[in-house]
Amino acid sequence: MYDVALTVRACLGAGTRVDVAWPVAAEGVDVGADAAIALTPGGGRVGSLLDGALDGQLIEAAAAGTSRLVDVELTQVDALVAGLPQGGLVRCLVMTAADMPEGLWDLLVAREQVTLVAHLDGRRVTSIELADAQDGGTTRVEEGRAVTVLAPVTKLVVAGGGPIAEAIARAAELLGWRVLVSDDVNEAVGQVTALSALDNLVVIGHDDRLTGAALEAALAGPVGYIGSVGPRRLQDSRADWLVRRGVDDLDRIHGPAGLDIGARTPAEIALSVLAEAIAVRR
Repeated sequence: MYDVALTVRACLGAGTRVDVAWPVAAEGVDVGADAAIALTPGGGRVGSLLDGALDGQLIEAAAAGTSRLVDVELTQVDALVAGLPQGGLVRCLVMTAADMPEGLWDLLVAREQVTLVAHLDGRRVTSIELADAQDGGTTRVEEGRAVTVLAPVTKLVVAGGGPIAEAIARAAELLGWRVLVSDDVNEAVGQVTALSALDNLVVIGHDDRLTGAALEAALAGPVGYIGSVGPRRLQDSRADWLVRRGVDDLDRIHGPAGLDIGARTPAEIALSVLAEAIAVRR
């Protein structure tokens, strides 16, 4: 639900109706711990469940206008179309965002851990509240309530490409991080803008427009670790790009990125960069 939080908060601030759906139980399929979809009456949609395989049914459920627990079936045909090995059943909460706890979306935008308890009368949601820590554990459906436990996953944006970028991405996935690699300026900047203090940016390559724009976006936000891979001349070139655009507070940039372990190969460089990222954030 973290990925839709900014959109939902903006809609609520503008007085626009927005409905949110997310899984609380599943049989036969792995939906994802924080998957969610946000829907507006005009057909707007952010996020998806199972690569969009369930979205149509959830759009229909949201159109009913009541907050409730719904069962959404993924048929074998739907599974094949979505590239999934088998069908299954997903139980989702479909909620009008305005009925959800005050302050929830600020917590999610800040990537805080959250536990929600929805109280049920049959399938109808009578109320939903932020719960105390003792109501945590795992997301589940119980008698008379559905508990949702949301814990943020660390993100890494790699702006650039090549063997070092690929090695960093592979190593970060072993840490359980969500990795986004892009060599497109607009895409990379959009990804960096959504990062929090929990997250990381690493820039690689000779394209100052790409790496500079990504660094500029990171410095404007709370990104926890900002790494700039490359020799000193590349560091100077990126710094010049930023200074020419009025960005002169560069102290948060770690460059050349990585702990000094004598790294030479892409795998060794990846290890040194991720080790530095962990050390900085801890």
